[in-house]
Formats: sequence, structure tokens, C-alpha cells
Amino acid sequence: MRETPRAEPPQHRPHRAAAHTPGASCSGTPHRSDGRPPHTPRGVRRSDPLGRPGTTPPVPGRPALFSALVALVVVTWQVLVHGPLARLDERVSRALVDTVPRPLSELAADLGNMTVALPVLACATAYAVWRGRRLAALYAGLAMVAVPLLVIPLKEWTARPGPLEPWAHGYYPSGHTATAMVAYFGAAFLVSNRLIPAAAVLTAVTGTGLVLRGYHWPLDVLASLCLCLPLLRWPALAARYGRPDRAGDARE
Repeated sequence: MRETPRAEPPQHRPHRAAAHTPGASCSGTPHRSDGRPPHTPRGVRRSDPLGRPGTTPPVPGRPALFSALVALVVVTWQVLVHGPLARLDERVSRALVDTVPRPLSELAADLGNMTVALPVLACATAYAVWRGRRLAALYAGLAMVAVPLLVIPLKEWTARPGPLEPWAHGYYPSGHTATAMVAYFGAAFLVSNRLIPAAAVLTAVTGTGLVLRGYHWPLDVLASLCLCLPLLRWPALAARYGRPDRAGDARE
């Protein structure tokens, strides 16, 4: 009796399907022969120009701005009513004051002085104007002008005493922190995005020095950070998407 031969399963022929799709890769993602992304809707897409999370350079998005404003409102309310958050803030501050040598904390706090921060922003503004980024320079200057217009009324309204000078008032929010944040981040946006980490470090050092020296409560510094985040949105957007006026910069 003859044995009936078994039917063999169909053999997979490699590269057959790919042969009908020029430029297709094994992963199914089309690519060009020179390695660049294809000019199709499925190719690499640019980041959102509206400044939402993911934009490069970092631009405060709407969720971040909303969170900062909510935090500012909550902290201000706690300071006004001397609520649990404000009392905790005072206990933390008293535990931190003078935990480092005073000359060191004084030097860190001085980074927020007008005489230190403003020249940095002025040099960056002059550089941006020379490079043709006049709109970004204008927005950075307006952000700095807005700092005292927002900080001084809040100081007068809250009338919070200082950690080392309870008889004095007007410590909330921290003007030095606001000055440092707007000046250093504004300068980074105008000169190079690679300077943004340095701006963050300088701002953090300023706020830390103010707390450790006893010039401000921690919530004073936090409120200034929340207050200045919306001010930096437009300088960041203008530096990222603004068109330079000079033809040489337009080719960059």
C-alpha cells in the first residue's frame, strides 16, 4: 500500500513582499536611501509651535502655566490667613537658616540683585538685537519690566514679615528670585538654548541662598517661581519661532 505524501506548509519567501515596496525597511517604517525621514505625513513631525509640553526649547505649556497660577493662588491664600501651609513653611525656614556659612549663602542670594542680574540680561538683549531677534529681545525686556509691577503690589497686599526681621513687612513674594529667574532665563532664550540649564541652576542657587540666609521664607521663593513662569512664555516663544530680521540669521 502506497503512502500518501503529506502536503508541506507553504514556505516563507523572504524579501518578496518588500520587493514590491521600494524603500521599505524590515520594521515596516519607510525611509529614504540617504537616511533622512520621508517627506510624507507619516514622517517625523515637528514639535507643537504653541508651546505645549514637548516643545524645544522648553516653553511653558498651558498645563504648566495653569498649575503655576493655581499654586500661586493657594500659597498666597495660606500666607494671608496664616494657614497650616504657612506655619509649616515658617518651621522649615527656621530649621534651615544658617545651616551653611553666611558668606556662602549671602553670595548665592546676591545673584538676584539688580546690579548682577540686569547686566546679564542687558548683554543678552544687545546680542539678540545684533543677531536680528528684536521681537524676542523686546519680550524679554517687557518681562523684566513686569516683575516689579507684579511683585510690589503683592508685597504690599500680603505684608508678610521676614524670618529675621518680624517687625518688617513686604517679604512675599521674593523680588530677588523673580529678578534672577526672568533675567537668567531670558538671557538663555536670547543667546542659546544650551544655557537654559545654567539659568535654572542660577535661579535655584539664588532662591536657596535667600532661604538659607534668612532673607525669605521658602514659600516666598516658590511664589516668585510661579509668578514668573507665565512671564517667560512669550520670550521663549519669540526666541524659538520668531523670524530674524537679518538675512544672515534667516539661513540658520
